[in-house]
Amino acid sequence: MNTLIIMKVALRALARNKMRSSLTALGLIIGVGAVVTLVGIGNGAKAQIEAKVASMGLNVLQVKAGSLSSGAVRQGEETAVTLSLEDADAIRREIPNVVAVSPEVKVKLQAVSPVRNWKAEIYGESPEYFSIRQWALSAGEYFTEQDVRTGNLVAVLGSEAAEELFGEENPIGEVFRVQSIPLLVVGVLVPKGETASGDNQDDSIIVPITTAMQRLIGQKKALAGLRRINVQAASPEAMPEMEVQIARLLRQRHGTEAEDADEDEDEEAEEFKIRSQLELADTATESTRTMTMLLAGIAGVSLIVGGIGIMNIMLVSVTERTREIGIRMAVGAYPRDIRRQFLVEALTLSCLGGLIGIAVGIGGASIAAVMQEWPAVIPLESILVAFLFSGAVGVFFGFYPARKASRLDPIEALRYE
Repeated sequence: MNTLIIMKVALRALARNKMRSSLTALGLIIGVGAVVTLVGIGNGAKAQIEAKVASMGLNVLQVKAGSLSSGAVRQGEETAVTLSLEDADAIRREIPNVVAVSPEVKVKLQAVSPVRNWKAEIYGESPEYFSIRQWALSAGEYFTEQDVRTGNLVAVLGSEAAEELFGEENPIGEVFRVQSIPLLVVGVLVPKGETASGDNQDDSIIVPITTAMQRLIGQKKALAGLRRINVQAASPEAMPEMEVQIARLLRQRHGTEAEDADEDEDEEAEEFKIRSQLELADTATESTRTMTMLLAGIAGVSLIVGGIGIMNIMLVSVTERTREIGIRMAVGAYPRDIRRQFLVEALTLSCLGGLIGIAVGIGGASIAAVMQEWPAVIPLESILVAFLFSGAVGVFFGFYPARKASRLDPIEALRYE
C-alpha cells in the first residue's frame, strides 16, 4: 500500500470522529500556545530591559565611588570621596582603547524658572557624556569643552525637566535659577525613559562638571570627590581588560595596591567599584531569563499531557477498529501499512495541534504585549522548535498504539465484536 493511500485512509478515519479528533488536538494546542506565548512575553521583557541598559550607551564602564565607613557603620555605595577629576584625566591618558571619559557629580536641587519650579536631578558632566550615552538633542546644542574650562553657567535639560520648568514654551535661550545661580538653557534632549534600575533619565538637568562642582555643590564638596566616572571602550571585547587596567591604575594612584590582605574588612572603606555595562545587562536580565525558562518548562508539561491524550485516543481507536484492521490485513495489507496508518493519524493530530497552537501563541503574546506595553519577541527558531516538538510528541506517543495495531492477529481481529 503506497504512502498516499495510507494518508487518505488515515485522514478519512480522523474525519469520521471530528469531535474526538478536535478534543485530542486541543491538549497540544494549549501546550504549544502556552509555550509560544510565554517565550514571546519573556523575550519581550528581556528585550525591553536590554534596551534600557543600552540607553546608558555602548561599551560603558562605570567607575563608582565606593562605600565610606565610619567605625563599624558603612554608608553605602557612592559615599566614598576619593575619586577625582585627576583620576578621570589619568584614565583618559593612560588606558588603551578608551573612546570617551566623563567624570560625574550629582545632586538633587530645586530649579526655578520665571513661571514654574521643579526639583530635579542635576548632573555635572563633561561634553563627552552625551556621546557616551548616545543622547541626541531635540532642540538647541550641547555645552562645550570651553564651557567646562571656564565654568560657564549653561545647562542641557532632559525632556521632562524642560516640560516641568517651561511647560509648552521653547526653553532654548531661557534662564532658570538653582540656588540663586542663573543657568542658561542651551539644549533639550530627546526622551529616553527609565533606566534598568528605574531611574527617570528625562527628569535631569546636565551642566558642565566645573559649574556643578564650583557653583552648585560648593567648593568644599567639590574637593571631596566625584560620584562616578563614565568610561566608554572602543569595543565590547576591550571591556574586560580595560576594567582590570582601570582598577590597577586607580589603586596605584590611591596607594592601595599593596594593602594588607589581613586588614579587617569592616573597618576598610571601599574606595571604588567598577561596573561593566555587560555585567549590568546580565544582572538585569537574569531573573527574566530564569522566569521565562521556568514558565516555558511548566507550559511544556502540558505538551506531554497532550501527547498522553493522543496515545490514549489512539489506543481506543485501535480497540474500536480491530475488525477493520483484520479486514485490511485479510485483503493484503502488511503490518507496516497498519503501523504507518496509525502513525500518520497521530502525527496529523499533533502537527495540526502544533500549527493552531503556534497561531494561538502568537496572538496571545501580541495581546499581552499591548496590555503590558512592551514588545512581543517570538524568534523563528522558537516557533520551529515548538512545531517540531509537537510532531515529535505525536510520533513518540503514537508509536505504541500503531505497533499494537500492526501486531494484531488477522483471524482474531476478524472475530472481534
